[in-house]
Amino acid sequence: MEGVTPVSPRPLPRVVFRQWWRDLVFLHWAADPDEVARLLPPGTFPDLHEGRTYVGLVFFRMEHLAVGQAPALPYLGSFGEVNVRLYSRDALGRRGVVFRSLDCDRLLPVLTARTVFGLPYHWARIRTWRSHGEISYESVRRGGPGPGARVRAGISPEQRAANSLEDFLTCRWGLHSRIRGRTFYLPNTHPRWRFTRCELRLYDESVVAAAGLSAPSEEPVSVLYAPGVPVRFGPPVRVP
Repeated sequence: MEGVTPVSPRPLPRVVFRQWWRDLVFLHWAADPDEVARLLPPGTFPDLHEGRTYVGLVFFRMEHLAVGQAPALPYLGSFGEVNVRLYSRDALGRRGVVFRSLDCDRLLPVLTARTVFGLPYHWARIRTWRSHGEISYESVRRGGPGPGARVRAGISPEQRAANSLEDFLTCRWGLHSRIRGRTFYLPNTHPRWRFTRCELRLYDESVVAAAGLSAPSEEPVSVLYAPGVPVRFGPPVRVP
């Protein structure tokens, strides 16, 4: 089994695309492993921390999206995103993320990611505010009344250390996805996370249940804020 490491345990053979993740707010709840197992792609299993698995709701800004070593895409390469994710492992022991939904406010990246990487992107209206030590996100899917999510958190520059659960949830060096009927692992790498103090002041969501999971009935077990990291993705590798 691959360990939980603060940086990727493997170099990328080459860079397929690059991006920045900015102003990330992570909310997490415990989830039923049997329920999660039914939602993962073939060849993957729920990853467990002390016998439990989790569902994450993550808000952030994507910036400077670029293909290979090409310059970042203007306009289309920067957008808000809200995703629902699960935690997976495969027969080779690689730990990853499985996205159950990804809401994005740029249509072309939505269509490209769905077609090329089989990712469940949805076109949404996403607004972001940041001022006076506070950050807020609000998202709702387009096309009539649909699921959405919002969060407001107080943030400070004071750094804080992640605990063992939070390392397990955020030290992920790839994602598992079903592409054209086969399961693939898409590796990534980025610098070590830096988290700062964060106070959850408001949240509301309906995207977790829309992603096929039981709606959270309690407060999140973990709330994290990270200023951001540059990220690189390598080519997808088929999962045996």
